[in-house]
Amino acid sequence: MSHELQLDRLITGYWVSQLIYVAARLEIADLLKDGPRSVEDLAEASSANADALYRALRGLASVGIFAETDPRHFALTPSAEPLRKDVPGSKYALALMTGDEQFRTWTEIEYSVRTGKTAFDQVYGKPFFQYLSENPSKAKIFDAAMVGIHGREVDALLNVYDFSQFGLLADIGGGNGSQIRAILKHSPDMKGILFDLPHVIERAESLFTDADLADRCQRVGGNFFESVPAGADAYIMRHIIHDWDDESCLTILQCCHAAMPDDAKLLIVESVIPAGNEPFGGKLLDIVMMLIPGGKERTEAEYQELLAKAGFRLERVIPTDSEISIVEASKV
Repeated sequence: MSHELQLDRLITGYWVSQLIYVAARLEIADLLKDGPRSVEDLAEASSANADALYRALRGLASVGIFAETDPRHFALTPSAEPLRKDVPGSKYALALMTGDEQFRTWTEIEYSVRTGKTAFDQVYGKPFFQYLSENPSKAKIFDAAMVGIHGREVDALLNVYDFSQFGLLADIGGGNGSQIRAILKHSPDMKGILFDLPHVIERAESLFTDADLADRCQRVGGNFFESVPAGADAYIMRHIIHDWDDESCLTILQCCHAAMPDDAKLLIVESVIPAGNEPFGGKLLDIVMMLIPGGKERTEAEYQELLAKAGFRLERVIPTDSEISIVEASKV
């Protein structure tokens, strides 16, 4: 492929991402779960225009997402299967979130690059997490999208770190609790604390009952800019610190420092940016952080400096077989 053609494809990449978005909105993958269907049938079931839907699905089929098996009949492909809502590793919610609020926010990237301010606030008139708290349906999609993006990360953590050494693990900003539930299942003698905003904890309650973990994990609502639960043996934050600027991160870290026993561990799970020009997803995720919540991905040196300001010593950075690493720290 020529450099020019490669650049053409990169420039027009949003064509495909927006086609995926509309297919998710219309729930086409779920409509095809039992086998191929005609586009007329799909259009009727999804309240779409048959000819327009055909053109959209034909475009997706040209890149391997769905396949035209007979004239105007489409079927799932392995690349389309994860767009179903209830399959393991579903990307349905991610497609919705990325194609809606995130896509609109990216149209204002020049604003962020020129000003250093968050494009999301410019587009929606309020910070991202306030927007979620005021829009429960969007918050539900966000929760599901995070599981779809980061679901396999928990196994990566369990493969490189012994959580069973801790009697009580506090998951700070743990969202719907998918991470702490997986760790508790893996370490049956451990107990846990899920800490997040009250409305987030409320969304997570039934998941602990369904997983038979309600008695082993406290669910605590609060604000990590004010305080976090005290007395745990370890405090884990996965994709939390990257959401915030340095000043906000210092506040969060200082609240953790105040709550932690002297011998407790702090575990920050993030994409630690390496040097060089090699492809690394965290370098692009860093742009999402700049545009939407106003945070950033950081290098090991930046984590060391940030932790030191909050009264911590960086002990080690533990890589995993995914792009995330565990930044382990102790109180000074």
